[in-house]
Formats: sequence, structure tokens, C-alpha cells
Amino acid sequence: MPQTEQDTNLIDVIIRDHREFEAAFVELEQHTGRSDGRKDLADHLIAELVRHSVAEEQFMYPAAREHLADGDSVADHEIEEHAEAEEVMKRLEGLAPEDADFEPLLRELIADIRHHIEDEETDLLPKLRAACSEEELQDLGFKVLKAKEFAPTRPHPHAPDTPPANLVLGPGAGFIDKIRDTLSGREV
Repeated sequence: MPQTEQDTNLIDVIIRDHREFEAAFVELEQHTGRSDGRKDLADHLIAELVRHSVAEEQFMYPAAREHLADGDSVADHEIEEHAEAEEVMKRLEGLAPEDADFEPLLRELIADIRHHIEDEETDLLPKLRAACSEEELQDLGFKVLKAKEFAPTRPHPHAPDTPPANLVLGPGAGFIDKIRDTLSGREV
């Protein structure tokens, strides 16, 4: 189904992702202690979180730096939260639901991402909506959607998280991750 102009507004794109993350969180929380399909859902969630984070770092946070008076501090804070979540995702990635650390790490990740979502939706996104034209928001939303198509699917905590390095290295890491996903049978 083709996307409408409304669908590509940056704010709508980001909030739509946030709602999808929340639905996955609820699914994971409702099935705590069960292992059937849990790892697949956690892996899928991690892949989507990584794609989302990479796209935000490539386009949304530079826009915040450019358009907001406090853009540098807001973007730095959000990137720091991404880095913390990526460390948790990296530790979680190699675990099975039966591992003792799986549930505590998953709870930590969910809490961290919920906090991050609340920060973005109550602070950053309203500021960007006020500071950017509708045309800029449409352009940024389109760029975020495109970036997610080529973004990595696995956490890379030590990869660059600011332009221009993340714009150059992100698609390459994404390509390698997709090969790894295919070879390992990981469905994302």
C-alpha cells in the first residue's frame, strides 16, 4: 500500500515505531517465563530498535541540532540513551530465554526504551514539530523510513552515532547484518 504524505511526517513515523515497540513490550511482558517464540520476538524487537535508532541518529538528531536552541544537549542526551540501550541489547543478543540474565536484561531494555520514548514524545518531538516546516518534517520522515531499510539489524555499541561517519558506515553494517541474519536463520 503506498504511503500517503501524512505517513511520512517525521513525527508520525517516529510515534508509529514507538507504538509498535510498546506492543512488542506488552507481548513480551505477558509471556514472561515462557520460552516458545520469546527469543524470536526479542530478536525482532532488537532489530527494529537498532534500525529506528540508526535512522534517528542519521536524520532526526542532526535536525534537532540545527533547529532547536538546546538541540545539541537534547541530541547528546538522546544519543547517550541509545548507547546505553545498545549495550543492553548486545548483552541480550547472545542469550536464550532460559539463561538467568535474559529476563532481567529484557526488563532493563524495556524500561530504558519506555523512558526514552517518553523523553522524545514529551520534549524532542513537540519541539521539532514547532521548529520545522511541514515540508522539512515530510522530508525527514521520508529519510528516516529509507534509512531504516538499509540500517543494521544488530547492536553495534562502538559504531559511530553522528554524521557523517554513521551515514557512511551504517548501510555497510546493515548489509553485513542482513547476511548474518540469513545465514543464522534469524528472522527480523
